[in-house]
Amino acid sequence: MLEKLSWSTALCLAALITGCGGKTDDEPASPKAPGFEVEDPGPVHVHGLGVNPADGALFVATHTGLFRAAEGEEKARRVADRYQDTMGFTIAGPNRFLGSGHPDGRDRLPPFLGLIRSTDAGRTWTPVSLQGEADFHILEAEGRRVYGFGSDFETRREQLLVSDDGGKRWSARRTPASLIALDVAPDDPQRLIASGDRQLYRSENGGRSWREAEGPAGLLARLGRDLLVAEDTGALSKSTDEGRSWQRVGAIGGQPAAFEGGETLLVALHDGTIKQSDDGKEWTVRARP
Repeated sequence: MLEKLSWSTALCLAALITGCGGKTDDEPASPKAPGFEVEDPGPVHVHGLGVNPADGALFVATHTGLFRAAEGEEKARRVADRYQDTMGFTIAGPNRFLGSGHPDGRDRLPPFLGLIRSTDAGRTWTPVSLQGEADFHILEAEGRRVYGFGSDFETRREQLLVSDDGGKRWSARRTPASLIALDVAPDDPQRLIASGDRQLYRSENGGRSWREAEGPAGLLARLGRDLLVAEDTGALSKSTDEGRSWQRVGAIGGQPAAFEGGETLLVALHDGTIKQSDDGKEWTVRARP
């Protein structure tokens, strides 16, 4: 007979079972333990969102794994029974995902995943570069160019890295502040708009130099060619001229944890609710925790 454990209890038990393995605080223990049935915590602390062009399914990258909600489904389901802490996350094409973060505790991997890639919609992942060295919290890709912002394993120093070969080799860039969001112009991968906690910044040369920009700070997303920013207060503003001027368009109804664009806008609130909108003014629930 299996005994059902809570998520927190399962983590403690897994830590005891694997106690000789030398895990760090950055490496989540697997909630699986022999002889026990563990209650799945579901999506906890959303880090990233995206829609797979292959089938229109919503993918939700979280502290407790990657989740998928098919079109028309509100319930997001765990992908491949994996508990990988997927921090940085972006969908680069049909079934092609890039990610970073920390491994499932069952995997014998270093605590920092570096850049990882999936070509089967998140069911399996392979390392690309910087395994054991980097933890990207922001990932953006336009063609072969990839931008990653995160911390170094040895020093925990934050930096922006840029790759022109899909993430195999990187060059470092300085940023004027710790970043919470980064936008890459769809028609020019050299043109960037980044947000710190309190200030927007602009670069015209791929992050080699920056200047302060006008507008509210917050999470960034594209709706077509328009750029939108979701502030910590939930206020939403839009720019139709690449961030040179902004107008308030509405509110998302809560504090945003992740924000993604495309044909529609997607926002994850801190309570786990994911909403969608065609214009930023009217929002409907896309998925619930």
